Amino acid sequence: MIPWILCVVFLIFIFLLWGKLLVLHRSLKELSTEFRERLQEDTNHLIYLSFGDTYVKKMAAEMNEELKELRKQRLKYLQGDRELKEAVTNISHDLRTPLTAVYGYLELLEEEEVSEEVGQYLKQIHNRADALKRLTEELFRYSVIVTEKEEEKKEVVLNQVLEEALLGSYGAFAARKIEPEILIPEEKVCRMLEETALRRVLDNIIYNALKYSSGEFHVTLGREGVFTFSNTADELTPVMLERLFDRFYTVETGKNTTGLGLSIAKTLTEKMGGRIYAKYEEGKLNIILEM
Repeated sequence: MIPWILCVVFLIFIFLLWGKLLVLHRSLKELSTEFRERLQEDTNHLIYLSFGDTYVKKMAAEMNEELKELRKQRLKYLQGDRELKEAVTNISHDLRTPLTAVYGYLELLEEEEVSEEVGQYLKQIHNRADALKRLTEELFRYSVIVTEKEEEKKEVVLNQVLEEALLGSYGAFAARKIEPEILIPEEKVCRMLEETALRRVLDNIIYNALKYSSGEFHVTLGREGVFTFSNTADELTPVMLERLFDRFYTVETGKNTTGLGLSIAKTLTEKMGGRIYAKYEEGKLNIILEM
């Protein structure tokens, strides 16, 4: 009789344990789903379990406390990021007023008869004012780009956009005595992209090449939609290469720049679903743009 009683007790224990494991499994599954949804959604709702094990509910309560702190830090970050962008925009706007005045006074001084030495000083002042204007415009463009809405995508002929970008930089190439080597396929290479954004990306990459080039510049466009920009850059190092796409980073050769050119190019490329990266091989900097 006793063995039968022990067997019944043992079976009841197994049944209760199986039920406990089933509840635990369902609770953990619901907890995992709730947690994943709370991370993906921008919501103030916390994790709620319709039923569950006591310990799992305690775990959910602790996770809710962490979620509250995470949301608090996220809001703090978003607020700081928004304030920074607004500050950059305001600063770039504020700099334009004194710059306009500087240019006005320079034009008045250039109309006066001055000595050759003073004329050289005025020329240097004008060059510095031009550099400051470029920096201000670049800073303003960056603040606008990171906040503006996406442009409607349309079919873009990559060959044509690249040719126009290179043609627009002809004067800069001539001034640096650089004759670019260009390899573009005859057949059209088309993609659904934001044309204005693509033009900005290409302009910034070409400007970067002009800034760092030691005398050579090669451009190729593959049929698969991959741009390769290559130029000699003897002064670059692996550390500099790793930071080329960082905001506000510039190397010694990049004087009078904010270091935003390639950062802007990366931001816009990723918004369009593309990829941009750099390689440094045998003294040459290669910027690869995949669209």
